[in-house]
Amino acid sequence: MSIAVNPPPSLRSFPISRSPITRSPRVTMVLRSSPPAALPILTKLQNDCATPLPLLRNIADAMAVEMRAGLAVDGGSDLKMILSYVDFLPTGNERGLFYALDLGGTNFRVLRTQLGGRDERVIATEFEQVSIPQDLMCGTSEELFDFIASALAKFVKKEGGKFILPNGRSRETGFTFSFPVKQTSIDSGILIKWTKGFSVSGTPGKDIVVCLNEAMGRQGLDMRVSALVNDTVATLAGARYWDNDVMVAVILGTGTNACYVESVEAIPKLQGHKSSSGKTIINTEWGAFSNGLPLTEYDREMDAESINPGEQLFEKTISGMYLGEIVRRVLVRMAETGSLFGKHIPEKLQTPFALGTPNISSMQQDTSEDLEAVGSILYEVTGVDSNLDVRKMVVEVCDTIAKRGGRLAGAGIVGILQKMEQDSKGVVFGKRMVVAMDGGLYEHYPQYKRYLKEAVAEILGPELSSHVVIEHSKDGSGIGAALLAATNSIFEH
Repeated sequence: MSIAVNPPPSLRSFPISRSPITRSPRVTMVLRSSPPAALPILTKLQNDCATPLPLLRNIADAMAVEMRAGLAVDGGSDLKMILSYVDFLPTGNERGLFYALDLGGTNFRVLRTQLGGRDERVIATEFEQVSIPQDLMCGTSEELFDFIASALAKFVKKEGGKFILPNGRSRETGFTFSFPVKQTSIDSGILIKWTKGFSVSGTPGKDIVVCLNEAMGRQGLDMRVSALVNDTVATLAGARYWDNDVMVAVILGTGTNACYVESVEAIPKLQGHKSSSGKTIINTEWGAFSNGLPLTEYDREMDAESINPGEQLFEKTISGMYLGEIVRRVLVRMAETGSLFGKHIPEKLQTPFALGTPNISSMQQDTSEDLEAVGSILYEVTGVDSNLDVRKMVVEVCDTIAKRGGRLAGAGIVGILQKMEQDSKGVVFGKRMVVAMDGGLYEHYPQYKRYLKEAVAEILGPELSSHVVIEHSKDGSGIGAALLAATNSIFEH
């Protein structure tokens, strides 16, 4: 980030225009009459952002090395490699009524689902989204959790129809909590600190599951938290319910993260925790990865001005929060030293984060002859008047940054798969391996998605990559949290 901006509400968020755009294969544009001084800037940018195969392989290898170091000892790597305590994943046999609460920003979502076991699977699902009043984001712990519990209680009162609580059971919920937590069991975790604009007093250092359970008690709501997870882990669980070959989950939205299924024998730092399945999910927190990344002067400037300099460098090069801002900084440099937009540089263009990643995605999907949509976005968002050649150059900048981001993300995925392959003694790449993807960046930016998949295929080669399936798991984290509540239910299914 640059200057003070509120962090994103969720890793998965990525709003984008829904207007239909005709898509066709992208053709590299020849720039003939753009301001000559701007061309060297573009050329240098493309060279600095280049991700040739040797670099991608180095990134993948480094990711695997950092994963091992993070599993060996806490603090041994930039990657935290957090133990999720999710030792059992959904099998499809789960039955009953289960809830999910997803708190990750200024809104939270409540969901219920009726599970019918192997034959009926998900019988019905309902959800509601609730906005958190601004004053509660800076209030007390009791005020915030009472508000959440009250909304959950109101949602429960609407239960009916296909939603039936079996006799002798109390309601159970999965709790997706996307803030820094030191997890201590499947249903407990200590809040380290609030982020994303929250500064609630009385919660840091406390078990947030206890906070929620106590609030539900004050509301007279007979419900308990059976599973505390982050949204990446919930995405893996949601996808695994439908496909037993899912072993990795990645979120690429406003922010990014990845998790995967690990053997407990491969976790040296694991002490005191026993897993009867022999497996557990590891939350990598891969946004902190930094080894060997092809950074530009624009990345370094943006990082230096952010609220966390020197941290989350992988996230700052591949996630939706930052791609548009990098493009904006390049365009400002082209305007200042290359006269790209004439003598006048609009104030809007000089405003940090004025240009969002949804904007650059929309511009890159404009296939009209005169790039009319590109011109409209530039004018409306940045105040820039442009001719066709300027628009072509802007699209080239967008493509350069998206290509680097997508290919680096692909290399990160291969790094996780390589680590799993090495520890499994060669059985991972010999069978079908599914990577579940969620997040608006992956869903709504086709060029980025294509670059990611191409990088995976390029690094692994045609034979190995044919076994790797990258599937979109839209909103899988909501149902995933409910499924984990079912998997970890105190009642027999």
